[in-house]
Amino acid sequence: MPEGDTILSAARRVGEALVGKPIVEIETPQPRHALDRWPERLGGRAVRAVDARGKHLFIRFEGDLTLHSHLRMTGQWGVYRRGERWRRSPRRAWLVIRTEQHEVVEFDGPVLELMTDSRTRFDRRLATLGPDVLAGDFDERRFLELLRADDQTRGIGDALLDQRNVAGIGNMWKAEGCFLAGVSPWRRLHELADDKALAVVRELRPLMQASAEGRRAPHRWVYDRAGLPCRRCDTPIRARGQGDDNRTAYWCPACQA
Repeated sequence: MPEGDTILSAARRVGEALVGKPIVEIETPQPRHALDRWPERLGGRAVRAVDARGKHLFIRFEGDLTLHSHLRMTGQWGVYRRGERWRRSPRRAWLVIRTEQHEVVEFDGPVLELMTDSRTRFDRRLATLGPDVLAGDFDERRFLELLRADDQTRGIGDALLDQRNVAGIGNMWKAEGCFLAGVSPWRRLHELADDKALAVVRELRPLMQASAEGRRAPHRWVYDRAGLPCRRCDTPIRARGQGDDNRTAYWCPACQA
């Protein structure tokens, strides 16, 4: 599933292509949107902003209308020069927005909806999101409050994936952040001091911000490295499903207490 850094990067690219540019055509090839009349409802409206919160992306049009997207496991945003070949089949396109220079395409997006700006503030799925891990003013105090209000028998790795606690962290960054902070993803919340919980997020934020800007880390410490030697101590990396969704947790049993 695309994590917060991927969505923020997509929002920036989509914004560069659309904000302040005349929209010449909107298409909704996916049959489920055939009756939504988005081309007619959005026709003549300029895009005034594109932003992200956690794993959610918003294209905000003039007149209080916003396209809301969540890519889940399969979706992708593509930004192409007019005439450039798309990297996915056109049959997988759900939304196409064209300017004179660009085509912005949303592929395979299971959550794509048109809503008012006010609904983006009060919709329960969005209103219950925790603080965005990539926000410049990330609220550490609020993060700790939400973490302490959660089930304290829950492992920190599972809790970090709950978007109600903190928005934008996915399985890869959870694994990497816990390793860099020296925290086992299995450590129960009641066993974890506040400073250690904050250490995970503080390790993650600069890495995710760099990734959103296109600067990838040179290697992964533990994610997707089950059975391989730890890059620090040579202990084999372990992996096991965690939480109700059984997402695979990766950790070094020697480096992460």
